[in-house]
Amino acid sequence: MNLQDKILKYFDGKVVRKDLTKGIKGNAVVPTYVLEYLLGQHCATFDEDIIAQGLEKVKNIIKDHFVHRDEAEIVKSTIKEKGQHKIIDKVQVHLNESKDIYEATFSNLGLKKIPIGSSVIKKHQKLLSSGVWCIVDISYLFEEGEMPWRLINIKPIQVSNIDLEEFLTLRKEFTKDEWVDLLVQSLGLEPSQFTFREKLIQLTRMIPHCENNYNFIELGPKGTGKSHIFSELSPHGILISGGDVTQAKLFVNNSNNQIGLVGYWDVVGFDEFAGSQKKMDKKLVDIMKNYMANKSFSRGKDVYGATASFAFVGNTEHAVAYMLKNSNLFDALPKAYYDSAFLDRIHMYLPGWEVAKLRNEMFTSDYGFIVDYIAEILKVLRKDDYGQKLKDLIELDSSLTTRDRDGITKSFSGLMKIIYPHGDYTNEEAIELLNFAMEGRKRVKDQLIKMDETFEEVIFGYEDSRTGENITIETVENIEFGSPSQSKDAAAEHKDSDKSSLISDTPIDVLIAGGESDAIEYKSTLRINLHTGERDTKIEHSIVKTVAGFLNTDGGHLFIGVDDSGNIIGIHSDKFENHDKMNRHLVTLVKNKLGPQNMTYLTIRFKELEDNYIMAIECKPANKEVFLKDSNNERFYIRTGASTLELTGHQMQDYIKTRFH
Repeated sequence: MNLQDKILKYFDGKVVRKDLTKGIKGNAVVPTYVLEYLLGQHCATFDEDIIAQGLEKVKNIIKDHFVHRDEAEIVKSTIKEKGQHKIIDKVQVHLNESKDIYEATFSNLGLKKIPIGSSVIKKHQKLLSSGVWCIVDISYLFEEGEMPWRLINIKPIQVSNIDLEEFLTLRKEFTKDEWVDLLVQSLGLEPSQFTFREKLIQLTRMIPHCENNYNFIELGPKGTGKSHIFSELSPHGILISGGDVTQAKLFVNNSNNQIGLVGYWDVVGFDEFAGSQKKMDKKLVDIMKNYMANKSFSRGKDVYGATASFAFVGNTEHAVAYMLKNSNLFDALPKAYYDSAFLDRIHMYLPGWEVAKLRNEMFTSDYGFIVDYIAEILKVLRKDDYGQKLKDLIELDSSLTTRDRDGITKSFSGLMKIIYPHGDYTNEEAIELLNFAMEGRKRVKDQLIKMDETFEEVIFGYEDSRTGENITIETVENIEFGSPSQSKDAAAEHKDSDKSSLISDTPIDVLIAGGESDAIEYKSTLRINLHTGERDTKIEHSIVKTVAGFLNTDGGHLFIGVDDSGNIIGIHSDKFENHDKMNRHLVTLVKNKLGPQNMTYLTIRFKELEDNYIMAIECKPANKEVFLKDSNNERFYIRTGASTLELTGHQMQDYIKTRFH
């Protein structure tokens, strides 16, 4: 039985074909969970005829009942003429204290101050926050001096009757890889396009939905889907603009004692969080710090508790190698949040630069959970603590602080809930998630050590309880680009390099247009011989030789995907699945041939020019001679004119003595 058959067999009625969601959404500005709620009722089958009929039903429901703002008056007229009509709209409720009644506001329909019963509010308190999508039966009856609009029935759109035990039992029918693929499909993505680590990164975005008081940040390039999961996955989460929040809106309004977003939502996501020029309220940051540490906040005389998780997502301004060498990975944050005490509350820093920009082929047409169903499951799992499972596995290093341990434990707990909620896993599988959780917290701690000298070095390691083996964890970017201390030293040593500054500040297209020189080199491919169509180690050797020449001289730029005449031909001929795979291939070449320590001098970027992507490798001059390993020999290269020249014997010795000593 293939995976799709398994999914329909065990989760019939709780899954939907994800391409249907994408295809039907159209111009309806409505969350995914609203559409999938409807699709799950009418289209959960392999029968194409039934799917076609179901799609028509859903389309008609959206057409007949979804309220578009520009058609609000037409809908009002329909309600008046029919006397009663069903609509789909976002509803927000306020307490009118002068009348002692609750009043509803319809976002798209434009109706305000519509009386709504207290019993409804007791049942659905989130109506009092920023609004909830609902299916509403509304009537119109004109009486002199009375509000003509009346709510007959209102139902927030979400899956009901969640059976957690059934879910946990059915999880046992799937292998780890099958389950991970099902979850990835549930996010609308095609699993075959991702490595296991890339899948794990996608699933880590779900942790704020299943862990109470979880503080998460992801910074990376544009177009990688960072905010999608916080706006579309769950009716229990809300996404707001990073700058569009106040103390009153987030925590409590002192004028009327109304609780803010943290009191109503499981996850508060801050979109467009980065931006060093943004002006933020420092007092708000102080309240957030207290809440993130203590799960409570105070406004006036009262102290309140809440379980809402914070998720901060935003775009980086520089490549990761640049940030590691010249600043830190929090470089893009607004000044008010560039606060070591605030950042120390972050449990997980997800490496957004490892996530490829979303392309058409990365979206799935297979079945995944109705997002609202998995959202409800995750909500129920918030009550449990899977972090206790660590005690039988490992002993964390004693140097780790309480906040380090909390970050590791909560991230591990969240990943276990997502992948092994049924509790059936091997020690190796648990350790795999632990290592990733530790990496996420280490990424935070490494930057804090760079930012604030009061933070002491700690060992992100543990002792395996089964073997007694001591394991130390390192982040991927530190392995590839050098440790924080190496990066700091390299940045200091190159601070006064005029040549390096010139290279960094000049636009790539301008550099290419200037032709090959002592600081510019073109290469058509990284590994593929264009004549044979096969991988050619000679081409790879030529690439690394050029890099060595730049490092041993005054630095330079190597452009891959540009032919000898300076024409942009693109990198598609190298046949890599994505940019990340190509990046890793080059990193491996450099580390194996030149030594991993020399990655600190390289910045790798991908740039779209003339409808093609090229790979740009910026090389800063090294502070120590760099040798290229060639079989059992070590070769020394420099850059002269537009060529890379090998030096040997006395020439090499004299050059090294003059250049580096």
